[in-house]
Formats: sequence, structure tokens, C-alpha cells
Amino acid sequence: MPIDFGVIDHLDRQARPMHETYESRLALIRAYDKAGFSTFHLTEHHFTPLGLAPSPLVFLAAASQITERIRFAPLVLIITLYNPLRLAGEICMLDHLTKGRLDIGAGRGISPYELAYFNVNHMEAPAIYREGLEVVMMALTQPLVDYRGTYFKYFNVPIELRPYQLPHPPLWYATGNPESAAWAGRQNMNIVFLHAAPQARVLADRFKDGWTAAHGAGGKPMPKVGITRHIYVAETDAEAEARGMVGFKGWYEKFGYLWSKFDPRPFSFDEAQQRRSGRLIFGSPARVKAEIEQQIEETGVNYFVARFAYGDLSHAESLRSLDLFTREVMPAFQK
Repeated sequence: MPIDFGVIDHLDRQARPMHETYESRLALIRAYDKAGFSTFHLTEHHFTPLGLAPSPLVFLAAASQITERIRFAPLVLIITLYNPLRLAGEICMLDHLTKGRLDIGAGRGISPYELAYFNVNHMEAPAIYREGLEVVMMALTQPLVDYRGTYFKYFNVPIELRPYQLPHPPLWYATGNPESAAWAGRQNMNIVFLHAAPQARVLADRFKDGWTAAHGAGGKPMPKVGITRHIYVAETDAEAEARGMVGFKGWYEKFGYLWSKFDPRPFSFDEAQQRRSGRLIFGSPARVKAEIEQQIEETGVNYFVARFAYGDLSHAESLRSLDLFTREVMPAFQK
């Protein structure tokens, strides 16, 4: 079965000036576009070295002007931190700037510490998210927003902007909760999981159950159901394992920065455990191809999202890994 490939990036801080990291990532996005990746995903994080893209739409606006085909889907816009009417307006702007290459990924925010810095109670975040998403969708599809919620209230706000894609850009969701996965299926959203294969299989099955119950009889194509993995491809397995793990360890330290600062439970790096998880695929092209084939079979997904830039991998290392992947791995899944 042909598989679509995407790319994800946290834009984590590197040991170089920030503008150099931005320049490197934009150059890589041009390469993703030319190589035929379907979608570029960007995360949103705040007050942590994990993310240099606290405003994903700003970075994606820049990326849109140097690419031609690749789509853009933030995973996710933390809707609890936005005024939803302003967010809807910015989504419309970028949808037109990309001429319809924008997707919408929205969520409540995974880090209670990041939310707290904005004075948002993480216990209230699910309810704020639900209201915010309702307002965003109203603003994208209706001429007036008249809404009375607990967190948002709007009184007959006239909506001037409309998205390029009607009635609205495609939707994405990221979750590790089976019930949330089933809900996303019923909403006809695309979905991505970071989890190891056994857990990802449960999530994918629940998503498909929800989607089939709501949309299976309507003739719609099933949305993208994906997993995301850190990738490093080199000429030999040994070289790939060594450099890939160095890059991942640096990324993981940034991933745990706020958790280790505030959570009383120890946050440590267990290399053996990370290798066993299956979320790291480092090796020669033949090994990487075989591992991806196995994980697609085990999880039942139809979309694979790779991460080529992370930690302090140099631009040249990420580009070389990407080149080997696109020349010697991707074609096997696109016949």
C-alpha cells in the first residue's frame, strides 16, 4: 500500500545563533518540498528551549513563500492561548498566502507549566479548548459570530475574512487518549501519534472505529492516520546510531526542560529504553526501510511522519540523512 510521508519539527534551540537555526530549517523545508513530502508539521511551545516557534503561523508564512507544493499543518496550535477570533483571522490570511496549502491542527496544550505561565489552569484547558475551537470554526464558516460560553462571549461579530479552502482547511488532531482518538475519527480529522507501535495500534483502531461509524457509509476517503519517528540515515548502521542518538539526546533534554524543573519526579534519559520504544529509527537505508515497513504493518497507519532535524545535528547531517531517505527509502513505499 502506498504511504504518504510528512515531516515534523519542534524547531528546538541549538548551540548556534537563532537566526542560523531558522535559516537552516527553511532550507530544509525547501528540500522537503522538492522531495515530495506531503505535509510539514510544526509544534508550538513556550518558555522552553524545546521550541523556537512560539508563533507557528509566522514561521509557516515564511516557509510558504519559498515552497510550491508541500502543505503546512501545525501540530498543534495551542488554542487555549489564543483569542479565537484573532486566530481564525490569521488562519484565513495564511490559507490565502499558501493558496490553500494550510491545514489546521489545534489542541489544548500538553504542558501544564507552559499554560501556567500564561495564567491558564491546565484543569480548565480541555473546556477552554472546546469553546475556542467552536468559535474558530464559526468564524471560518459563518458570516457572524454570536457565542455565549463560559470562557468566550461574542455578540454578533461580523466576519470579513474567509479561508481560501471552503468551507475550511482540513483539520488535524494529536492525542494519546483512545477516547479522544475515537472523537477525532467522528470529526473526520487527520490524526498523528508519537506512541510506540502497540499503543499506536490501539489509538489507530479507535480512530478508525469512530470514523467508520460516522463516515464509513458516505464514500469519503479515510483521513491520514499517522505515526511520527525520529529518523537518522547514514551509510552504515553504526554511524547512524551514533549520530542519531547524540541528536536525540539533545532534543530529549529540551523536551524535559520544564518537567525536570518543576516536577518532583526524576526526569532522566534512559538510552536503552528509548531504543526499545521503536520511536527512534536510525540506520542504513536498508535497515530504516525495514523498520518503517514493520511499524506500518504493526500499527495499521497510512501516514508516516519523519523528523530529520533535532538536537544539535548540523544542517549538513540533517540534509545528508534526508537525501539518503528520499533516494533510497521513500521510493519503496510509493510504488
